[in-house]
Amino acid sequence: MHDRHPYSDLPELPTFTVTSTDVAEGESMNTPQVSGIMGAGGGDVSPQLSWSGAPEGTKSYAVSCFDPDAPTPSGFWHWCVSNIPAEVTSLPRDWASGEIADGVIKHLNDGGNRDFTGAAPPAGHGAHRYIFCVTAVDTEQLEIDESASPAVVNFQLFFHGIARAFLTPTFEVPAEDS
Repeated sequence: MHDRHPYSDLPELPTFTVTSTDVAEGESMNTPQVSGIMGAGGGDVSPQLSWSGAPEGTKSYAVSCFDPDAPTPSGFWHWCVSNIPAEVTSLPRDWASGEIADGVIKHLNDGGNRDFTGAAPPAGHGAHRYIFCVTAVDTEQLEIDESASPAVVNFQLFFHGIARAFLTPTFEVPAEDS
């Protein structure tokens, strides 16, 4: 049902590795990473993430979570953070609701907040993919501020991204009995 990869139309970049103790590639997300705000019964807790193998020249990172399978023309941004210092190579569980370093920008997601909005696909819509992307960036600070949308952040990454790491868990809400 869902097979388009939103990064496939962008220039191909080298890859590195991102892992998590909370979510796994191709596996269903656990309740803490499901949305409570959007009524799916979860906790909106950002997962722990760690990454390694970014190329030389990495000066910062951007981290995002995008659902390309959302029933909208533009998908759904669950999380977007930019200007993470190069020496930071992991984010602890539930970091999205806290602070990590000076200069880090938490952008407004499509759920209307600057934290992590968990998975909440419509009932019966099938399994959605939640693409966690860590982008290695060639500058310490992107030329954006906290008003920049995730789409604008990613437009800046078109020019400044030098490598990407992906981790894509899924989540599905079964159809409601009629």
